[in-house]
Amino acid sequence: MTVSSPALFQAVHLAGLQLPNRLVMAPMTRYMSPGHVPSQEAPAYYARRVRGGVGLVITEATVIDEPHATAYEDVPGMFGTAACLAWRAVVDEVHAAGGKIFSQLWHTGAIRKPGVGPRPELPGISPSGLLMPGVQSGREMTRADIESVIVSFSRAAATAAKLGFDGIEIHGAHGYLVDQFLWAGSNQRRDTYGGSPAARARFASDLVAAVRAEVGPGFPISFRFSQWKQQDYSARLALTPRELEQILLPLVDAGVDIFHASTRRFWEAEFPGSPLNLAGWAKRITGKCAITVGSVCLDSDFLDDSGEYEKLMHEFDASKPASQEELLGAVSHLMSGAAGAAGLHGLNDRLERGEFDLVAIGRALIANPDLPALIERGDLRQVQPYSAEMLSRL
Repeated sequence: MTVSSPALFQAVHLAGLQLPNRLVMAPMTRYMSPGHVPSQEAPAYYARRVRGGVGLVITEATVIDEPHATAYEDVPGMFGTAACLAWRAVVDEVHAAGGKIFSQLWHTGAIRKPGVGPRPELPGISPSGLLMPGVQSGREMTRADIESVIVSFSRAAATAAKLGFDGIEIHGAHGYLVDQFLWAGSNQRRDTYGGSPAARARFASDLVAAVRAEVGPGFPISFRFSQWKQQDYSARLALTPRELEQILLPLVDAGVDIFHASTRRFWEAEFPGSPLNLAGWAKRITGKCAITVGSVCLDSDFLDDSGEYEKLMHEFDASKPASQEELLGAVSHLMSGAAGAAGLHGLNDRLERGEFDLVAIGRALIANPDLPALIERGDLRQVQPYSAEMLSRL
């Protein structure tokens, strides 16, 4: 029996892309790229999700070639002959499977500790040499550092375009370098890159403008942002819609086509007095395409060891007939671990109302490469719960 979910599985034309549905593979760091070169398994890993029904893939975070950029071993890079050849193979495989793919470009900033990457002796760099308020990490960036990072992002974007990627995403979320400029907790500069929300957004907008100049018009640029930081889950870039507007509108002027709003739970309202989530506010403020993400998956926050998955599967035993409505209700639970507005019904309703345009899924796609196809068919007995053990292989 097919579970009908019209908006989720509706073809759409957005930001110059023709996509078969609204489902996106979220970027997920996998630490399986020795020497910053994607492994031989990477092309099949990404293409498998396309064949399973995902319309757009966003790669795991990929470091640029700026010497201070990476904090981790075994993450991929967008530099060097070997890495570029490996990424070309990924792009070709995804395209052969009928999908589109963006490269997510990344600088870790103050999160870096010396000892990794091509220049292991170098410290982290950040707007004020702070990881979070009162916590020193690395050193404050000079104007020369700022220019170097912007040039490196531009170079990486140009490389991605030459390799055949369908767009790029700038990682401006989760407390990494670009986000460290956006967040008042880590940006205490007294020059034109610090101060008000608009001033804190200047580094990001300068970076986007340089990338746009490098890749030219018509090449999609996505910008991922978040209120929360890995350093502080309660952190907020913007306390009001007006403050969020001061951050996002300069990015539109600089050339952003898509805003990827990272939240921990997609159904939560972002500001008092409105049901809109962060992606909904990004779209309302900018008029640009918006991607929502956050627990649209078999997340350990919800379906862990509680027995919920087994309970649902028992209730929908194959020997007992189930109506389409019952199946859709079960998918709601399986997708988010909650009913009503947090489930698939609520997600689909929000898409149909135009609150946001695309839906990114993370860990559920690790467990179920064909999750979109399973949901569309209502083939619930094949859905596997996510577990951290699955991260040991691509």
